[in-house]
Amino acid sequence: MNEKLIIIENIELINFLGTNNNNLEKLKEHFSNLKLISRGNKLKVIGNKNDINYFESKLNEMLLFIKKNDYLNINNIEQILKNNDMKLIKESCILFGYKGKKIKTRTINQSKMVLEMKKNDMIFVTGPAGTGKTYTAVALAVNALKNKEVKKIILTRPAIEAGENIGFLPGDLKDKLDPYMQPLYDALSDMIPLNKLNKFIDEGIIQIAPLAFMRGRTLDNAFVILDEGQNTTESQMKMFLTRMGICAKFIITADETQIDLKNIKES
Repeated sequence: MNEKLIIIENIELINFLGTNNNNLEKLKEHFSNLKLISRGNKLKVIGNKNDINYFESKLNEMLLFIKKNDYLNINNIEQILKNNDMKLIKESCILFGYKGKKIKTRTINQSKMVLEMKKNDMIFVTGPAGTGKTYTAVALAVNALKNKEVKKIILTRPAIEAGENIGFLPGDLKDKLDPYMQPLYDALSDMIPLNKLNKFIDEGIIQIAPLAFMRGRTLDNAFVILDEGQNTTESQMKMFLTRMGICAKFIITADETQIDLKNIKES
């Protein structure tokens, strides 16, 4: 752990700290990986060196804002943090996929998704079709696997048909699920060579399972994606969320305009 003492000078301290230390509490909330201790005009920052440097760069922008405007509120802080975070993400791709394909964010909300996944173990991603929810989620999962942040990827979704009944499907469990999981396979094939992808599936490093088969499992050291979350019921969602184990990452994607349940109110 590293420690740095920052002395705040040439500004009214209340403009920085905010009424009842509201501004400081906001910073503590955003930079939860750091410990911030305020004593008068001295701010002690404890944590990882890179995180401290990143915090200090944001702090300097806030202090500059105060010098120009003689105030700083929660909305100003959020805007400063948001602008810089988006810029930071857009300057780098998520990973290099199959044949060196550069997988990167293309919209502000995709960038926000990447940022939130860095700060949290579980996120919910909602939006209309074609906005890259599933593709970005798979890219984050593959990147985590390549960086050895997790040991396996688990892909699941409710086996609900979109207004058509295709009847019983032949084959084993994987064969029966393949039609439902095709969007996830399409994304994976952009990021992992086919022979390696098949090997990962055979070895259980990448697992495909229906939502119903999640019951009773505890998912440790795994990156788990629940796709088409709008087609789960309340009890199914509660069951899924309680599967989260140690060192696990969860992404739940959904589009409330594409509910295929017979009773929409159950979603």
